[in-house]
Amino acid sequence: MSQLRCPKCESAEATKSGVVGGRQRYKCKNCGYHYSVAKTGKQTNPYYVVKALQLYMEGVSYREIERLLGVSHVSVMNWVKKYGVTVPRQTEYHPTYKILNQKELGEFFQQPDNLKDKGLMVTEVDNNYMLIQWQKPGKE
Repeated sequence: MSQLRCPKCESAEATKSGVVGGRQRYKCKNCGYHYSVAKTGKQTNPYYVVKALQLYMEGVSYREIERLLGVSHVSVMNWVKKYGVTVPRQTEYHPTYKILNQKELGEFFQQPDNLKDKGLMVTEVDNNYMLIQWQKPGKE
């Protein structure tokens, strides 16, 4: 374990001084400053960050992304803000999505009507595939 140092004077001489917010608090023997060890946050796998941003770019809502990937919709909003992701607003179409396994995805692509006059995107989500589909404007 690395030696704790006072953030104010860099001294390594400290005594324990209680617990605050579930973290050990220390008092520097040199300058009397109270400090806590840095809190280590829960790190999200970058795969889910990228996947969430991809889905957001395709028009999937924050709450839908939460249900699909199992990450908080607030986290998704924070990632969108952090990485400056902007999506052009489309009012002419609204994408729909389906979660399919490999067999179902193959069957979907074998039917020609499923491909006619539609935009499609397929992305992997865990052990399945998400098919995002939208109707071209003027085609119903």
